[in-house]
Amino acid sequence: MLRSIVRSAPRLVSSTRPNAAMAVSAMGYANNATEVADFPTSECGERRPVGDTTRRAFSYMVVGGLGMGLATGAKAIAVDFIETMSASADVLALANVEINLNSVPLGENCTFKWRGKPLFVRHRTAKEIDAARDVPVATLRDPEEDSARVKDGKDEWLVVVGVCTHLGCVPTAKTGDYNGYYCPCHGSHYDTSGRIRKGPAPLNLEVPPYKFLSESNLLVGEN
Repeated sequence: MLRSIVRSAPRLVSSTRPNAAMAVSAMGYANNATEVADFPTSECGERRPVGDTTRRAFSYMVVGGLGMGLATGAKAIAVDFIETMSASADVLALANVEINLNSVPLGENCTFKWRGKPLFVRHRTAKEIDAARDVPVATLRDPEEDSARVKDGKDEWLVVVGVCTHLGCVPTAKTGDYNGYYCPCHGSHYDTSGRIRKGPAPLNLEVPPYKFLSESNLLVGEN
C-alpha cells in the first residue's frame, strides 16, 4: 500500500501545478491593474451638450457661400447662352426692310422681299377703300374690320405678306372676283383688304408688324 501511495504522489503534485500557476497569474494581473498609468481625457476637447448652436452660424455661412457661388456661376452660363442665341446686328437688319412709298403709285401694288417672303404694299384708291369698308364683317370667313388691318390715318396703304393661307402659294394682285388678290393654285379670292372671300384658304393674308417713319418711308418688321 505504501508503494501505491508513493506512486500516486507525483500525479497529485503535477495536477496542482496549473492551478497554482493560474493563481499566481491572477495575483500578478490584480497587482498590475492598480499600477496602470492614468491618461488625460481633455485632449479631445470639451464635450458640448445636445442642441448647442455655437458652430451653427459657421455652418450656415459655409452653405450660404456655396449657394451664392453656384448661383453666380449659373447666371453667367445663362447670360452667355442667351447672348449666343440672340440675333446679331446684321441678322436684325435683314429682319427689317425699309420701303420708299414714293415708289408705289396710287392704285398699284408692289412686291418686296421681307424675311424671305413676298411682301405686298398696296397704294389703295378711295374706291378700293370704300369697297373694303362696305363689306358686312359678319359674312366673312375670318371676320376682321378693314380699319384693323391698316394704320390710323393711313387707310390708303395696305401692307400684307404675299403668301396664301391655304398652302403657301403666292397670289397675284388686282385680280380675282374682288379685285384684291387671287391664288390660281386652288382658287382663293381675297378682297382689297387682303381678307379671304372665296376659295379654300381659311384665313386672311397676314399683316406684318410695320410703322411709318415719315410720310414717304415705311419700316416693316417693327411696330
